Amino acid sequence: MKNEKRIQRNEVDQYVIDNSQKTMTTNDGVPVQDNNNMLKVGNRGPALQQDHIYLDKLMHFDRERIPERVVHARGSAAHGIFEATADISEFTTADFLKKGKKTPVFTRFSTVAGFKGSTDLARDVRGFSVKFYTEEGNYDLVGNNIPVFFIQDAMNFPDLVHAVKPEPNNEMPQAASAHNTFWDFISLMPESAHMSLWVMSDRAIPRSLRMMEGFGVHTFKFINQEGKATFVKFHWKPRLGVRAVSWNEAQKISGFDSDFHRRDLWEAIDGGDFPQWDLGVQLIPEADEMKFSFDILDPTKLIPEELVPVRIIGTMTLNRNPENFFAETEQAAFDPGRLVPGIDVSDDPLLQGRIFSYMDTQNYRLGGPNFHELPINRPINGKYNNQKDGFSRFDIPKGAVSYFPNSKAEGCPFHAKLKGEGGYQSHAQKIDAAKVRARADSFADHFTQARLFFNSQSPEEQEHIVQAFSFELSKVDDVDIRRRELAILYQVEKGLAEQVGHNLGLTPPKELDPLTLQFARQNHPQYPIQPKKPEIQKSDALSMQIKPGEGTLQTLKIAFLLDDGVSKASVDTMRDALEKEGAKAVLIGSHVGKLKFLEGDTEDIQHTFLTDASVLYDAFYTPEGDSVAKLAANPDYLQCINEGFRHCKALAFAPGAESLLKHTLVKEDKGVILGSKKKLIDDFINVVKGYRVWEREKSRKVQA
Repeated sequence: MKNEKRIQRNEVDQYVIDNSQKTMTTNDGVPVQDNNNMLKVGNRGPALQQDHIYLDKLMHFDRERIPERVVHARGSAAHGIFEATADISEFTTADFLKKGKKTPVFTRFSTVAGFKGSTDLARDVRGFSVKFYTEEGNYDLVGNNIPVFFIQDAMNFPDLVHAVKPEPNNEMPQAASAHNTFWDFISLMPESAHMSLWVMSDRAIPRSLRMMEGFGVHTFKFINQEGKATFVKFHWKPRLGVRAVSWNEAQKISGFDSDFHRRDLWEAIDGGDFPQWDLGVQLIPEADEMKFSFDILDPTKLIPEELVPVRIIGTMTLNRNPENFFAETEQAAFDPGRLVPGIDVSDDPLLQGRIFSYMDTQNYRLGGPNFHELPINRPINGKYNNQKDGFSRFDIPKGAVSYFPNSKAEGCPFHAKLKGEGGYQSHAQKIDAAKVRARADSFADHFTQARLFFNSQSPEEQEHIVQAFSFELSKVDDVDIRRRELAILYQVEKGLAEQVGHNLGLTPPKELDPLTLQFARQNHPQYPIQPKKPEIQKSDALSMQIKPGEGTLQTLKIAFLLDDGVSKASVDTMRDALEKEGAKAVLIGSHVGKLKFLEGDTEDIQHTFLTDASVLYDAFYTPEGDSVAKLAANPDYLQCINEGFRHCKALAFAPGAESLLKHTLVKEDKGVILGSKKKLIDDFINVVKGYRVWEREKSRKVQA
């Protein structure tokens, strides 16, 4: 959405410092006369320890780095606004979800496995976390771009992360799951089968952070005025649609621009193309908790939209980039246990464990228990309690009393109910059970939903999953691990296992490995347990292609490939049409600076075949003019066209530029639009709206 009024958090913005037209000072506000030279004995003599200006500067510099997040270290974020658009007061008392209410938000996207300096385009889960600054306190919806997770119980979380991180003996590989320790762990955990297929799908390599779904992953609870609970699953639906890049393309983007996603988000917001997501919920009455063939508290399971439709209740618009990456994006502290009245957690065992882990890790990495006083984490309604002291205390509490109950401060601060406010109340859930270290048998079906996901994909998406498993397991040099994982894939889908096995030169075992069974039976002594009959065999909502939504060119980047002598009319006609659809036309030539048109005009361009690559663009157009002969002799142009074709992108050629095809490997198909044969502009726009011509992979045997 362009040019929406920007709503700012004054409580945060008051801390923004603008250095323009200001005299330099030390951190104590002392004006600095010379910031280039230490205090010395003579201009060639030794430095003096009394140089408090230098000490002030270097002491801060030496402490500028804080521990990075153990997971989700690589992140990008933006400010925005959430507007509630539906009346769901019968389900929840949450104030920010009242129809018409607008609430400031801060949203952080991230990869999971890599370090802070890793590439944006790793094959990985993406974090999708939203901090709502509500009038009842901060609420954090801490989720991912995949609706399920690898494990069912938080006890396994450190092991999962240790397995996917670089191996401890050599600190390799970075931001990758294609290695021994990860697949060793996964092949011993049948419960990971469902999530593994999602991560091996195109969902794990999004085209843009603005073009991916978000999910709360866990089942939560809405609580209404009467204290009645309703189970809820959260969904973020992007207005731009759900898009991905190919794996080959992702690897190359990492080389050309490892900040590809971060730059894309920043430039879109900076240019007024504010990304939007609709917030949807799946609502399940308490009475239906055990209604389905799967357990809704199992985080390795999703609720198909065909069984419980997603109800849209609001829209989030990100409309402002951070002023300072460290102060905001890096210091933002998210916690799934940061709840507001009307929302509560369920008994999902992974969610229960996360509630401690997230708060604990923020306490550690942000220097103590007062991290909530950092500007980016402060609630807009203030905080009032008797907690005191600790590292990095920003607030200055008044008075002599720091305990409760008290009489000296007239009992302040009051309990919410003493002032007529509801306050936060946990759901009054009745429980009658023994304390055990065990797992419910309703969590024991590990393959039905993995099969559902695979069967719901288009043929091209299924082929991408085969390629992804083949790539990952090819990097595993332990054949026993490969066989164990093939046995798991065989339980999911025989054809999938056989295709991957063929690529690895192995015959998939039909039965689970004895070691895998041993570990599975530690959780379920009678494993394998006969699963219940699933309600559906296929769900279009799980495919990015079968149900892509209404196609759009909004914010897609179209490369115009040209050189001096290009026809300005040929450029402008196409550019005007694409920009009317919301696309970004980018002129790419043989040099930066003045581009000379055939008609005699000039235009400044900033992109060249040397600095840019095909993988950074969504489609390609070659105009006509005297530039055509120059492009025919330009190997970088030919490389760009050939690679764009390989990655299943649309290519359009003006009538006078069609002769260039004979110099390329491009074969005419529905995604290659020739101006002399088709309606150049209309056909090009229609193909680009479909994003990729994926069938080209099979028909032309061009692997993406």
